[in-house]
Amino acid sequence: MAKHRINYPKIITISRGILAAGILCWGVIPSRYYKIKQKYHTKIKDFKVLYLTFDDGPNNVWTPKLLDLLKEYNVKATFFTVADFAVNNPEIIFRMKAEGHYIALHSAAHNNALLQTRKATKADFARADKEMKKLNIDVHEFRPPWGDVSFSSLKEIKKRNWRLIDWDVMAEDWKGNTTSNIISDKLRKRVKPGCIICLHDGRGKNEAPSRTIEALERMLPQWLSEGYTFLTIDNYG
Repeated sequence: MAKHRINYPKIITISRGILAAGILCWGVIPSRYYKIKQKYHTKIKDFKVLYLTFDDGPNNVWTPKLLDLLKEYNVKATFFTVADFAVNNPEIIFRMKAEGHYIALHSAAHNNALLQTRKATKADFARADKEMKKLNIDVHEFRPPWGDVSFSSLKEIKKRNWRLIDWDVMAEDWKGNTTSNIISDKLRKRVKPGCIICLHDGRGKNEAPSRTIEALERMLPQWLSEGYTFLTIDNYG
């Protein structure tokens, strides 16, 4: 009787296909859907309004320097804070609030939704919500790390009645090999009325937020001279 040989390459190929399909359904499709939905959301495009937002903080070195710069130009921004960083830097959070900035959420520990199980996702959201409440912040807006969502994270967001916020302009300011001039040039070319600008006051390579601040030292006075007004994300839409 002939023995049946197991076709291992074929099994591996099929397994990879199933895994890819699972990832596609679990996270890629929901992520793309919410990005497209926000892109066509009604925005203020006829007026010179910008939404300046920052992710990945607060950072105890760079966020205070950024706050100093925003105060100098009387510009209000939105900070999508990582809850673990926020609860470890309460004085920075209190300063943000006192100076009129808006505080939103960027997850508990900056984990990618595509790499988390349903149980881990649920725990992440619960912990983030709890930690922000310790700082007397009721979360209403949420930006997922890397802009990625899954069906589980969407379920948690909906349960809490939070609003998903993406971005229109990214300047890749977290990269270790970029410069403040490159960041400024990208912002100058990409920013248009009504844009949500996403920059970073925490994390990043080679003290990346320092270059973001240097770029904004040039761009804030330029935008203001061009007649732009800055609104926080609770006024979006």
